[in-house]
Amino acid sequence: MTHPFVLTGRRILVTGAASGIGLATAHLLARLGATVAALDRDEAGLAAALGALPGSGHTTHTHDLRDVEAIPALMQAIAAPDRPLAGMVHAAGVASIWPTRLLSPDRYRDVFAVNTEAALALLRGFQHRAVCAAGGGSVVFISSVVGMVGSSGAAAYAMSKAALTGLAKSTALEYAPRNIRVNCVAPGFVKTDMYDRVAARWDETQRLQVEAMHPLGLGQPADVANAAAFLLGDAARWITGTVLVCDGGYTAS
Repeated sequence: MTHPFVLTGRRILVTGAASGIGLATAHLLARLGATVAALDRDEAGLAAALGALPGSGHTTHTHDLRDVEAIPALMQAIAAPDRPLAGMVHAAGVASIWPTRLLSPDRYRDVFAVNTEAALALLRGFQHRAVCAAGGGSVVFISSVVGMVGSSGAAAYAMSKAALTGLAKSTALEYAPRNIRVNCVAPGFVKTDMYDRVAARWDETQRLQVEAMHPLGLGQPADVANAAAFLLGDAARWITGTVLVCDGGYTAS
C-alpha cells in the first residue's frame, strides 16, 4: 500500500516557485517524490530553484500571471506532450497595502489579476482533460487569514484572498464528479520576502503587535508547504471545498 503522504509518480504545478511559500512547496513536493512543474515570472530564480530540487524530470515555466488571457495556452503547453498534472498549488501572489482612499483601479486590478483571476484561469486550465491526469487531481490555493479577519490598509488583498474561498467551495462541488479536489490553505503572517517588504512600512510597535497576534510565532514557508502537501496527497482524499487555516493561532487569539 502506498503511503498516503508520498507523491511519487505525480506531476504537480507550483506557481510562485522561485521564492517564499512557492519555493518551499516545490522543494517539499520533490522530496515527497513528485515531479514539479515550477512556474514564476522570475526566470533566474526559477533556474536556481530547479537546480536545487531533489529528483529528476522537473521543469520550469516563465510567465507573468498578470497576463491572464495567456494562461489557457500555458497550461496546455505545460501538460504536453503526455505530461498530465495530478496537482496544482497556486502560491504566487501580490500583497498591496494601501488605504482605500489611495487604492487606484490599477493597484486594485494588479492584486486581483494575480491573486484571483489567475487562480480561476489556472483552475480552468487544470480541469481540461488534456491537462489533468485521468484519475483526477488536487488543487490548492494559498489564501490568507487576512481574507477571513481583515487588516487595516489591506482591503484589496483581503478581498482577493476571500474570493479564493468562494472559488474553492464552488468548484469543489463542480469538479467532484471528476475526482478533482479544490481546497485553500490560509496562512497567517509568514516570514518571506513579501512579508519583509510589508513589514518595512511598520514601526517597532506595529511589528511587535503583529508578532504577538501569533501565539506560536510567525510562520515559516515550510509550515505552509506542509499543509499544501497534505491536501495534495491521498491522506486528504476525502477533503474538498475547505479552508485549512495554518496561522500559529492568529485567528484564535
